[in-house]
Amino acid sequence: MYIRGYKRVDIILLTVTSLSSYIAAITIPTTAPSTAATIDSSQVAVSLEFFAFPGYTELVSTGTCLANLQALRGAPVAVRIGGTTQDRATYDPSLATAVSYTVASPTDAPTSLTFGPSFFTLAASDLKGNVTIGLNRQLNDQANTLAAAVQAKNTMPNLYAIELGNEPDLYASTSPIVPSSGWSQTADAASEKSWFAAIAPSVGNIFQAAVYLSWRTAATIPLLGTSIGNVRTVSEHSYPQSACGGATTNLQTLMSHSGIVSYTAGFKDDATSAYAAGVRYFLGETNSATCGGGGISPTFGAALWIVDYVLQGALNGVERLYFHQGTIGDCQYCWWGRFTTGAPFYGAYFFLGTDGAKLEMLDDGTGAVASYVIYNSAGAAVRLLVYNSNYYDGTGTRSSTSVSFTGGGIPSSGTATALRLTGPNATSRVDEGGIVTIGGGVTFDGDCNAIGTQTRENVVVTGGSLTVVVQASEALIVSL
Repeated sequence: MYIRGYKRVDIILLTVTSLSSYIAAITIPTTAPSTAATIDSSQVAVSLEFFAFPGYTELVSTGTCLANLQALRGAPVAVRIGGTTQDRATYDPSLATAVSYTVASPTDAPTSLTFGPSFFTLAASDLKGNVTIGLNRQLNDQANTLAAAVQAKNTMPNLYAIELGNEPDLYASTSPIVPSSGWSQTADAASEKSWFAAIAPSVGNIFQAAVYLSWRTAATIPLLGTSIGNVRTVSEHSYPQSACGGATTNLQTLMSHSGIVSYTAGFKDDATSAYAAGVRYFLGETNSATCGGGGISPTFGAALWIVDYVLQGALNGVERLYFHQGTIGDCQYCWWGRFTTGAPFYGAYFFLGTDGAKLEMLDDGTGAVASYVIYNSAGAAVRLLVYNSNYYDGTGTRSSTSVSFTGGGIPSSGTATALRLTGPNATSRVDEGGIVTIGGGVTFDGDCNAIGTQTRENVVVTGGSLTVVVQASEALIVSL
């Protein structure tokens, strides 16, 4: 985690009398073990809703937030452009604007839209990382989708993959793509194979397959047979909770470390199946809750969830997690928009660093306190992260936990330094005046500019051991 300029203050983090719990003697492996996960340079990626993409390019905050994430990892952010409205979109090669649609309210998503060649010009000029484009399959107009795919290929040097359809597992029986015999995972795989065969000769073998919300990709890969040769990546969509139709969300459950460990373990079989087939495995769309997110989504607790969720995703074989940004102005889980830079962005902008190459979890995943170590490309431990997922909602006394570490190249004496990600409580929202900070002083303004000065806390090392104290609903990075 690096931000321009910082000051360092001498703060001894161990104050035994203030602790409510203690975790002793976690040993850091000196070099990255064989079980350590590889961290992709775009482990934290971004998904932009299809119809809203041109609007996002008009926001200063889009470029600034993406640049901040690029600086954090030392590589441009991978972006996927897609979502529900890609399956409502028709390509019009004569359209002068990037998109055209009519809605009753600016916060509505269109039920149908057209898009033109300049849509891809924007993707080529405004996005620095590799880009996945989602195109329409639900309307069953293969010739139109082929024309769009060819235009994307010819316009975008940064084109990485093409999706054909969004969440086909949710297609209604009345969808034009659904045959009279009905729709199933087997029928979808047959449809994908047919479309790959028709479009691949014009654009190459660059498809992102599956794109499911509820079906598992491990079941689709064998159904694709030799058509897996047309596939670059497979994608699943993942939302731990639902905010659709008045569904109830729960922040304490969302940010629970043991809950996150259990939830993300469900990705491992799909990731293993993808790698065995020679393709990559992504969460091509994800966030805290479906339908734009619920009241939990803009909170500091959701920021902490992102930190833990990304790392657990990596440990379970997810190479990239594309966090979805939906309708501008009507999106609880969006990191930025026409208001301010939301609390969840602080979670995205934390921990991995430009030198993060390998990741290992140091706890057993059953408790509330998470401990991780990051290794550089040479296999040396460079940072620790402690996340205290105990829930604090602002009432009563905020508990804390101390955690001790040994090994991992910690010297016999001296100091290490730490950066703290904190907020008043888990329910705090930046858009409602809650002050979320990194290093005690860094925040982000409405255009996603980092402002303020971070303070590095000094951690005393004694006898080859260091101990840190982390409050409930808080996270801490220790640089070794």
